[in-house]
Amino acid sequence: MKKILFACCFIFALTALRAQEMASLFTAMPDQYIPQLENAWRKDLVDLYNSGKEAKLKNTMEGYSTLKKLTTDYLLLQVTDNSTMEIKRLPLVNNTYIICVVNTVFGPAADSRVAFFTTDWKSLDATDLYTPATTDWFFREDADRKSDEFLFAASWLDIQLIQYSLSEDNFTMKATFTTPQYLGKEEREKVAPFLKTEPRIYTWEKSHFN
Repeated sequence: MKKILFACCFIFALTALRAQEMASLFTAMPDQYIPQLENAWRKDLVDLYNSGKEAKLKNTMEGYSTLKKLTTDYLLLQVTDNSTMEIKRLPLVNNTYIICVVNTVFGPAADSRVAFFTTDWKSLDATDLYTPATTDWFFREDADRKSDEFLFAASWLDIQLIQYSLSEDNFTMKATFTTPQYLGKEEREKVAPFLKTEPRIYTWEKSHFN
């Protein structure tokens, strides 16, 4: 019985230690990347989350920020009422990591920005780590791109809005084309036949999202 209790305590302690890895990255993030929450407030959010309480605090924009998920290598923060931040720790080689941060703003349609950092928050060139999705990817392969109907529908998609989201459970990233949500109902119905219904899925492979 004592051995079982010891094993349970060990597993709990190990889980807490691993979760602390992401918590440490979050609290060490330079204020310039999250001006709504200074360092001390981020620590308070982590403490509230780990205690099982609602991890919600007033931010510098006179609104509230809520820490919604914190695991070993993933964090989801509701920064403001209309914006979120996701952080994912991605493995390299020899137990080294880099950090992917996705900031999403929810306006008429969601739109995201993807950035990468070292574990001490030095900025990395995102173009070396993933190829951004474009409107062109979301057109169906069998669409007749020379037809008047296609050209007319495509003219409404001149604004490129894409929502990125990181997976809590694995090392994938999803890109969803949200420009149609910006359009009126009639326009959405006309562009829909030319668009794929599925998002683009990126998979992290050693040092790049493919």
